[in-house]
Amino acid sequence: MKRVGKTDVKLSKVKVGLIPYTIQKIYQEANEIPEGVQLINAPSLWEEGKKGEGVVVAVLDTGAQTTHPELKNRIIGGRNFTSDYSGNVDNYNDNNGHGTHVAGTIAAAEDNAGVLGVAPLVKLLVLKVLKKDGGGTYQGIIDAINYAITWRGANGEKVRVISMSLGGKADVPELHAAVIRAVNNNILVVCAAGNEGDGKHTTDEYSYPGAYVEAISVGAVDLNKKLAPYSNSNENVDLLAPGSNILSTYLNGKYARLSGTSMATPHVSGALALIINKEEKAFGRTLSEAELYAQLIRRTVSLGFNKKNEGNGLLDLSKE
Repeated sequence: MKRVGKTDVKLSKVKVGLIPYTIQKIYQEANEIPEGVQLINAPSLWEEGKKGEGVVVAVLDTGAQTTHPELKNRIIGGRNFTSDYSGNVDNYNDNNGHGTHVAGTIAAAEDNAGVLGVAPLVKLLVLKVLKKDGGGTYQGIIDAINYAITWRGANGEKVRVISMSLGGKADVPELHAAVIRAVNNNILVVCAAGNEGDGKHTTDEYSYPGAYVEAISVGAVDLNKKLAPYSNSNENVDLLAPGSNILSTYLNGKYARLSGTSMATPHVSGALALIINKEEKAFGRTLSEAELYAQLIRRTVSLGFNKKNEGNGLLDLSKE
């Protein structure tokens, strides 16, 4: 574990933001199971699981389009931690597009139209921590993590997974502590590894919170299982998921193809909801964060890349 030192700066001044990503194409409509969802073999767990039913995933991002046909029935609640909308905490609508795309990969509804998420029956807690321009502060993210830890739904629901497709270069002890606090409260914390990679395992690139050992750090491959050259490499990368040319929901009820480790991350977040369904039914009890992490990692396949690039390998939900 990397040693984290003290910081004397105000967390509200320390900037963090969207990990750079690329918009490939925007579509008015779609009607398919996205290739990324198929590549991780999510449908193999739909046959015997509940498709994420009963699981709440907190998405810390730019918000989500709450009226999008694929998302409106998947959102259980939310909160705004930014200055957007004059700081109205109840307005967590997406005014960027990134958060809506991430949300759709996790949870886009099964309605015979549009796209299908990895866990189409999961519930989303939408926590807007990044503004329209993609920027935010570490304080906002820390506050949102703490909110997710203590949040309870109307029927006593708790957050089981936190998904963060964001990052910054600063290694902030308070952020690290918040991630540890979430894990200690039995919440899996899934983070993008980052897009500063140079394609070489001999050089390390770190983006926080993804680089913390307690976080599940997700690197990216393309739809042909080739390592994405932008994907960060370091000793704390846990696994790979599809991140290039990923089709999902977008602003104004539209759909888009985006690329980045930001797009790989929600594949893993949704997959954990399916794993929670399947394995907790099999064990007959609530599993710990460590137990669920082990169940995730055993569903990976090495692609032959260096461990700093691929961690344990590509996510494959068909693997037993």
